Amino acid sequence: MQLASSGGPRVPASGLLIAGTSSDAGKSVIVAGLCRALARRGLRVAPFKAQNMSNNSMVCADGGEIGRAQWVQAVAAGVEPATSMNPVLLKPGTDRRAFVVVRGAPAGVLEAGAYAAGRAHLRDAAFAAYRELSEDVELVICEGAGSPAEINLRSGDYVNLGLAREFRLPVVVVGDIDRGGVLASLYGTWALLDAEDRALLTAFVINKFRGDESLLEPGLEEITRRTGIPFRGVIPWLLDVWLDSEDTLAVAQWRGFSVSDSVSDSGAGSPSPAAPRRLRVAVVRLPRISNATDVDALAAEPGVDVLVTIDPNALEAADLVILPGSRSTASDLAWLRERGLDGVLVARAAAGRPVIGICGGYQMLAAEIEDDVEGRVGNVPGLGLLPIRVEFGAQKVLARPTGSWRGHAVEGAYEIHHGVARHHGLHSGPLDGAGSSSGHERRPIDAHPEPFLDGWAAGSVWGTMWHGAFESDGFRRAWLTEIARHAGSDWSPEPHAPGFGERRERMLDTLAAAVEQHVDIDALLDDTRVGRR
Repeated sequence: MQLASSGGPRVPASGLLIAGTSSDAGKSVIVAGLCRALARRGLRVAPFKAQNMSNNSMVCADGGEIGRAQWVQAVAAGVEPATSMNPVLLKPGTDRRAFVVVRGAPAGVLEAGAYAAGRAHLRDAAFAAYRELSEDVELVICEGAGSPAEINLRSGDYVNLGLAREFRLPVVVVGDIDRGGVLASLYGTWALLDAEDRALLTAFVINKFRGDESLLEPGLEEITRRTGIPFRGVIPWLLDVWLDSEDTLAVAQWRGFSVSDSVSDSGAGSPSPAAPRRLRVAVVRLPRISNATDVDALAAEPGVDVLVTIDPNALEAADLVILPGSRSTASDLAWLRERGLDGVLVARAAAGRPVIGICGGYQMLAAEIEDDVEGRVGNVPGLGLLPIRVEFGAQKVLARPTGSWRGHAVEGAYEIHHGVARHHGLHSGPLDGAGSSSGHERRPIDAHPEPFLDGWAAGSVWGTMWHGAFESDGFRRAWLTEIARHAGSDWSPEPHAPGFGERRERMLDTLAAAVEQHVDIDALLDDTRVGRR
């Protein structure tokens, strides 16, 4: 299909936009798969998402912050992640307010009422970043957001068809058949667009198909007859494929992997008939959970089951409880107390059962929190389980630290926070006002807390500001072994299991192979400046 032109010869597009019928339709994974597949063909490509609304982010080498999905897509493309790949990042703080990041740096807040009409400056920043990126690579693989058929937001759109119209990008619309109603979703997307936007659509792609494709073909043919848009691929359901998610939709999809799923292809390390019991990890599903991808490496570890939950019984039963990051620490701490989950954490600590807090979760474990910046709540008591005091500052900390724990190197970690934790001194009993509101006494802080990465550990309670630390294989396995000892579990690491980085690379190669096999990539490239390769 040749794109419509406003006059004169058609200029091949500098990029390709992968849109979707909805959030979590598969845009992120297909962009990653295309980036890896095209890079393997020798093309210099880069991912781009004009605007992400996500609390899952990553720090680039230059100190700027971008969405986690774009970071992984850059890894897939074999290029250095940069802020030009995700120039606008919106981090929801409440249901009606988001913190704005532009080119990796904090840039104020955006209220819900200004979302449709108050983003012209963000559009300008996004378009400038696209132009910059398109000059550095042969092809830009763009990811849309939500659905291009959100006609209530079309006038201010610069992520989906607003971006495509600005740069005359061919648009591929992806539908997730596993959700049901995919044909209606694809047709409805086309039907809601005006004629000029429709002219940019060049292909449909089905994602997550299971079954006999011949049963699907009559429906595809009818949708093409009605819309004129051809189907360029039907991608099957892919087992053991994930991507560092841009939102929390994928959090509930964490699941453990058996040893046989994770060992090398040589077959070494097959489980014995008397395999040890699995290590049970429960993650508190905070309302404003952020950087939930911290737990991906644990979920991929053989013999470890990860459950995201708000069930107090599940938290009580777990071998390890994780308080993850939060984009609204004080608010999520108040929510914990309202649900009585603070009492579960305090009781675990008193019984010597492991708890770890990461970034916002670490801040909640403090004796005291002073926040006049993020939540604007002033001084509030923390859970009092670690000897720290947290003070929020206007300056956001963005860093890529390295360190070690008991001789095990930690690399690839990153920090994203306004709250700064400082040692509060040693205590032999509860701090005034600290601890639980649920009738549980806070146990005394260990008289000899030890440093843990940049944070502290006291007894069975651990805390750090560092995201991504668990991706360091030696550290993760040594620390989980320590947790198993605290929990009275006989779990131990599988010595032949691949590392997390290797698993990610395998996943990206699996995606690329699936895209190569099941999508007509050459047809997608027809209207771009690289053409068929």
